[in-house]
Amino acid sequence: MKVLFFASLRDTLGTSELQEPLATGESLTADGLRERLKSRGEAWQKALSQPSLLVAVNQAMVPWDTLLSDDDEVALFPPVTGG
Repeated sequence: MKVLFFASLRDTLGTSELQEPLATGESLTADGLRERLKSRGEAWQKALSQPSLLVAVNQAMVPWDTLLSDDDEVALFPPVTGG
């Protein structure tokens, strides 16, 4: 699946996207993906541990317990503020 990173996540992680394939028959939630990505190192652990982090799958906001498939596009980003 394609994983996209936006705003401060992109800056902290040094990438805007990556491919994260699922094994045949593997079941993974958005939260499971986040946990898998945290294992990539300290910067990943810190960036993806933000409690207010948001997730979208195929351009729709979803809860963290959403099941993912290999052809999904998953976007991770901090909450947007502005004025």
